[in-house]
Amino acid sequence: MKGFKPGRRALLGGAAALALAPVLARAQQPAPPRPTPSGPRRQQPAEPGLPPVVFVHGNGDSSALWINNLWRFEANGYRRNQLFAIDFAYPSARRDDAKPQPFRSSTEDQMKELAAFVAQVRAATRRRRVALIASSRGGNAVRNYLKNGGGAEFVSHAVLCGTPTKGIVISDTLLPGSEFNGAAPFLKGLNAGADDLIDGVEMMAIRSDKFDKYAQPDGRFVGAPGKPTGVGYDATELRGARNVILDGLDHREVAFHKLAFAAMYEHIAGKPPASMFIAQEPLPVLNGKVTGIAEGLYTNIAVAGAEVEIFEVDAKTGERKSAVAVHRKTTGEDGLWGPYIARSDMNYEFVLRMSAQPVTHTYRSPFLRSSDVVHLRPAQFAKGDEGAAAIVTMSRPRGYFGVGRDKFSLDGKVPPGINDGVPGASVGKLTFDTQPRTVMAAFNNETIPTRTWPAKDNHLVIAEFLN
Repeated sequence: MKGFKPGRRALLGGAAALALAPVLARAQQPAPPRPTPSGPRRQQPAEPGLPPVVFVHGNGDSSALWINNLWRFEANGYRRNQLFAIDFAYPSARRDDAKPQPFRSSTEDQMKELAAFVAQVRAATRRRRVALIASSRGGNAVRNYLKNGGGAEFVSHAVLCGTPTKGIVISDTLLPGSEFNGAAPFLKGLNAGADDLIDGVEMMAIRSDKFDKYAQPDGRFVGAPGKPTGVGYDATELRGARNVILDGLDHREVAFHKLAFAAMYEHIAGKPPASMFIAQEPLPVLNGKVTGIAEGLYTNIAVAGAEVEIFEVDAKTGERKSAVAVHRKTTGEDGLWGPYIARSDMNYEFVLRMSAQPVTHTYRSPFLRSSDVVHLRPAQFAKGDEGAAAIVTMSRPRGYFGVGRDKFSLDGKVPPGINDGVPGASVGKLTFDTQPRTVMAAFNNETIPTRTWPAKDNHLVIAEFLN
């Protein structure tokens, strides 16, 4: 358990980084591995060097959420061709895992996709084994692959971040049949046995102390306020494995925060990261794919015929520096909108036009490094938006807005719908009149200027935070 001591509240990156961190980490010492009836746990032969890493996203998400983790691994010696992130075709779970639903995936679907992806990574890197890092639902796919899909032979390390290993409920009435219900067949099968360890795989879970919205004793965040869920704050732990608790972080941050990176890196590399910071490239090369929507659900399937424009914008006003886009492309069958050589000191507006969807204007902070997971999705009008002249949404895909924990605002205000207590909302929006204007979105030290666009002409505006 190198680098961890019981009860120690310390940043995994060392004392220098600790002084900068608002949130502290602690680890729990796991129980020593118990022999199986056939003898000690099987050990896999070691390979030289660090294993390739495969990042596995959560429910409804995409590989785009891992951008900071990828950059931090690169800053600590990993080559770009050692880092991979899967995009499940249909990332949203079925309501009942055993009952097919259009454009949703079962646990079996995701296990098969992950197995195929790992096989591709092993072939590309010529390595026998990889490390898996998963957020939320992605950890269900990882556990299923390791236990039931033959994955243990090909995986050296597994890190589960905010994965509801015990379930978000344990109930016969709430979420019956769901893969997130600890009383339903999927998790009952995974959790059968004395512990959650897998022979030959170094297992670790990263969790919040009490701020994970899906590890709560009360059913508020599963649509049943006031009703017991049957789970507690420890619902995302792995029995017998290394469990790291990151105080004050939310359901997403335990995967995408820099403290989570430090824990996962040390678990895989066997030493703390040399740096917690992202080394900047002056001219990062950006790329990604445009993906679509089916019956109100986001998919990760590439969309052909979408038009993407990129504009450089003023960092204070969000106004375009030129009426001419610095990049324009219509996507082909692969959905790719790039590549585009950006500037790491420039704010950008991405404009996405695709059939039968709103024109989406996404404003972004500067990109510090190259990335091929800058994926684009169309925004959606919500119920009640019909009468608005203009709508601006601030979005935090890699975390939630914590009232009292974070400093955030949209046009100087806290948008309605962002709850107190356990952070549970990752978006907030305001409506505006017809007069074009600048709207500032702020989250802690990140500020994004946007411009309003007319909703009556089918335009929506997103300020997407990187952090």
